[in-house]
Amino acid sequence: MAVSRITRRRFLGATTAVAAGATVVPRHVLGGAGQAAPSETLAGALIGCGPRGLGAWRAMGLDSPRLLAVCDVDLRHIERHLKSEQADPRAEGYTDFRRVLDRQDIDVVCISTPPHWHALMCIAAAEAGKDIFCEKPMTKFIAEGRAVADAVQRNQVVFQIGTFGRFGVDRQTHKLYASGLLTDLSGVVVRREVPLRVGRTDLMPGTPIPDHLDYDMWLGPAPYKPYHPHRVHYSNRFYWDYEGGDLANFGAHRVDPFQYEYAKDDTGPVAIEPHGAWPQHPDAVGRWGWVELTYADGLRFVLETGKWGAPYDRPAGPAPQLSDEDRRKLDALPDPEPLVRFREAIRTRKQAGGNAEVSHRASTVFHLANIALRLGRKLQWDPEQEQFVGDEEANRFVNLPMRHPWRLES
Repeated sequence: MAVSRITRRRFLGATTAVAAGATVVPRHVLGGAGQAAPSETLAGALIGCGPRGLGAWRAMGLDSPRLLAVCDVDLRHIERHLKSEQADPRAEGYTDFRRVLDRQDIDVVCISTPPHWHALMCIAAAEAGKDIFCEKPMTKFIAEGRAVADAVQRNQVVFQIGTFGRFGVDRQTHKLYASGLLTDLSGVVVRREVPLRVGRTDLMPGTPIPDHLDYDMWLGPAPYKPYHPHRVHYSNRFYWDYEGGDLANFGAHRVDPFQYEYAKDDTGPVAIEPHGAWPQHPDAVGRWGWVELTYADGLRFVLETGKWGAPYDRPAGPAPQLSDEDRRKLDALPDPEPLVRFREAIRTRKQAGGNAEVSHRASTVFHLANIALRLGRKLQWDPEQEQFVGDEEANRFVNLPMRHPWRLES
């Protein structure tokens, strides 16, 4: 298919019909500079060109990768990103991420879509042999995270989640908690605050879908709901169908470093107790005050807003102490290696610091908090089986159905 003579009118008409096949649009059609391509060997694609798109691209930390493809279901986002300084002069625009992954010249994909798309895109990218940088939160529900981690492992691709808090954690603190010398952490309470923003409960149907947006493809696996501007782009995060509020948004930045600092990357909490408004609205994320998550060794991790109900006031106990003998044992242990950055992981094929397995464990923590808030009661979790203990109602939130024809495949 010759594309060099595609007009803007043909571009606007053709790219709205994703089901008919993606349209490929050379950058110069949308006003690119048309300069010669740089000589970098890594070539990448950006899938999801909303407010976080180029920020996520830069956050990868790669040495001037070539941005050869941008993909979005909003034509305005494609146009803006193809005109950006980061885009290669030969960059092409797509409305269907599957056509991007078909390209053999793409090495790395940066996924910055709403989270309800993350799992399907990450799995498809892994199956296509692409290294993956995925914006947080990693997934929308728990079973998705396990499927992504398994797909990344199975295909031996590099994965990095788009939050870097764990890279700033003191490695000596991690060494202490990873040593196994502290077995009773029941006196330790770690508290982290997140914002409280809620969804709207007054979204009335009838708002026309903009011509530049393929809303059906934007929804993808999410349940069908009539279009409203507050559902899409940034504010989508305040609706259960697409993200899970600031517990999943800012909470990712709080949970990820905590999991590493306290050596919980291979496990999760066993008890979750919520304190929030109930019943929660079935569509819009609502108000809450705190969620206490307790691990098997007694460690309590509290996510809180400080903006609803009674504040969290449960006291911490005595700080755990090491004996002189245990201190000598700790000193004799090797210091932990620095976490591997995405750039180094791609070069060496080592596991990245924010890899898929630890990212799944971290995202499970705030998913558990959200499920407890939605059910309005305390829950028991088995981090080995990744199921709630004897709780069929809660387990329905672990693996949510997807809208036809999309389905989760691990």
